[in-house]
Amino acid sequence: MALLVTTAIIQEVTPMVMSHRRTPSRREQGKNSPRRAGTPTVAESPPARWPRLGPDTPHGLCSEHLSGFGGLLAFEKVVDLLGLSEVFAERYVSPERPPDLGCDRRVKGFLTWLFIGFQRVGQVEHIRRDPRVCGLLKAPALPAVSTFWRYLQSLGRGQSEALLRVAAGLRARVWALIGFQPRRVTIHIAPTTSTVYGNIEQSFKGYNPAHRGKKALRPVLGFIEETRESLCGEQSACGGLTEDEVAGLIRQFRGFLPSCVREGLVRGDAEHIAWESVKACIEEGYDFIFANKRCTPPFPKDPWYKHGPYEYNECGYPPQGWKRSCRFVAMRNPKEERGPRTLPLFEEERYEYRVFVSSLSLKPHNVVAAYDPRASVESLIGEAQREGIQAIPSKRFQANQAYFQIVLLAYNLWRWMKLIAGHHEQTRGRTPEPSLRTRPAIVDATIRLARLKLLYTPHGL
Repeated sequence: MALLVTTAIIQEVTPMVMSHRRTPSRREQGKNSPRRAGTPTVAESPPARWPRLGPDTPHGLCSEHLSGFGGLLAFEKVVDLLGLSEVFAERYVSPERPPDLGCDRRVKGFLTWLFIGFQRVGQVEHIRRDPRVCGLLKAPALPAVSTFWRYLQSLGRGQSEALLRVAAGLRARVWALIGFQPRRVTIHIAPTTSTVYGNIEQSFKGYNPAHRGKKALRPVLGFIEETRESLCGEQSACGGLTEDEVAGLIRQFRGFLPSCVREGLVRGDAEHIAWESVKACIEEGYDFIFANKRCTPPFPKDPWYKHGPYEYNECGYPPQGWKRSCRFVAMRNPKEERGPRTLPLFEEERYEYRVFVSSLSLKPHNVVAAYDPRASVESLIGEAQREGIQAIPSKRFQANQAYFQIVLLAYNLWRWMKLIAGHHEQTRGRTPEPSLRTRPAIVDATIRLARLKLLYTPHGL
């Protein structure tokens, strides 16, 4: 029943949301459209398609409290379906001073306001006495903002790692629920930048020109391409993770993936290419493709071949400090014509290059084609940023790291809800069976759009 309610909420209210449109402007109506002086630009009455309330409006009774915050009812159904409290009790590690409300309800409080769209700890004041929130956390009223803030200050490295284990346990349950059992997955390593203000630990002025010398932190995330969820992540200083830290992140992938996954492909940009990263992929049994802007492999001049508009080549090369030779592939395309009077001094100046190091045995053009879908991770980073991964609630780095993991868990709860809804639509009317397909069905809507639809749930019930 919980699954049916969640799916109905996402899909049944779509026509209602889409029918509520603004009045077209005079420019859209045409310059010659008549308009009297004093005529308002916004319609004085709602559109005819919008359901009006009146004495004949159908109505009924509901035993559940309704809330004005989008997604709260779906959140309650999803956490019950996945058994969040059970997984949390098994895998979470309490800090030295556990709160009176309990760690499970305290973290669930963080997840509640993050799930419905709040990002700051201070925004809990808006939902402290909401009947649905209080009923969800089994409390007459939520504690004050300072109480949540003090609990966040008490969190450390142990709680951050425990939250990753909680997410891994929920991921295994979701994949089993939708019958998704892939043998191979693709993991993107993606950095982003969080600008900070004030005296924040581990922050300093980085090299990113977009931030113009502002102090920042530089979190690194790992996304699963097939399900679009976050596998793991680390909050790091603005300079990014070191080579050893990136290798440690890659070695964590196996522990956070369900047991059905045996193989993987790791994609990373030029920031993460290093022998430590390559060695970690080899030892963990992953294929890898890393962009290269550090090494200068000597590609031979003769074997360049053309595929489409570009030319490709490959060579084996051990960069300085690497313990073995690796395969490098290159793609080049001619630069724009410089004019009749300008000629390049060297042959290499006529081309622009893209160079990668990879363990794949495909032809060079296929290796580049296998790396290009990594561009889709930018939309996932942007969505995670809008959900709050850039929020810095504390001066303590360890507290910020723990809050970062809480935000990623809330982000994944949205992803898992959409996976469950997509699976329900795909298997409606037939018995679901375990599948080895490469990609599950996902409801095609951003988190913000899904939250907007869920906000209209009271009108649709």
